[in-house]
Amino acid sequence: MIRAMIYSLFLIISGIFSSTPSSAYYLTAHDFKFNDINGNELNLKDYKGKVILMVNVASRCGFTRQYEGLQAIWEQYKDKDFILLGVPSNDFYQELSTEEEVKNFCDLTFGVNFPMTKITPVRGKDAHPFYKWAKSTYGTKTVPKWNFYKLLIDKDGKVVDTYSSMTSPTDKKLILKIESLINS
Repeated sequence: MIRAMIYSLFLIISGIFSSTPSSAYYLTAHDFKFNDINGNELNLKDYKGKVILMVNVASRCGFTRQYEGLQAIWEQYKDKDFILLGVPSNDFYQELSTEEEVKNFCDLTFGVNFPMTKITPVRGKDAHPFYKWAKSTYGTKTVPKWNFYKLLIDKDGKVVDTYSSMTSPTDKKLILKIESLINS
């Protein structure tokens, strides 16, 4: 009986300190799907070989003016193996109620034409599976701290960097990183 308990404890401790990576480790961003703002499937595997900048966005946030910079980098790099993906989220209670309202606001106010998802949770227990994967694989640095938090993903589907809401989409360090990934 004691021997069985000791063996069970050994197995539990071995599992905790195991060097075997979780199954999430073997996934990449390309293994996830979203629904786009029009309700169509948006499959990240279609972006293999492209650099992806994912940004959780909100229409009523103090950082909403960043849509201008996002649209500018989209225009500059969209034909150069780059995808900008806006992920509207109401996790911080600053997004409009419907996808139609978000789409109209972004189009009429900022001329946004880069791909966007439907309104999607990006943190907590209800987070989209992509964001849960990013957190379990790359840690809490990938969890959006606020709206306009940026995740930069390389051509292989791995998160390579994160940028706070305070980082402008046209920030020189971000642009240089995007360019180096595009050219790699």
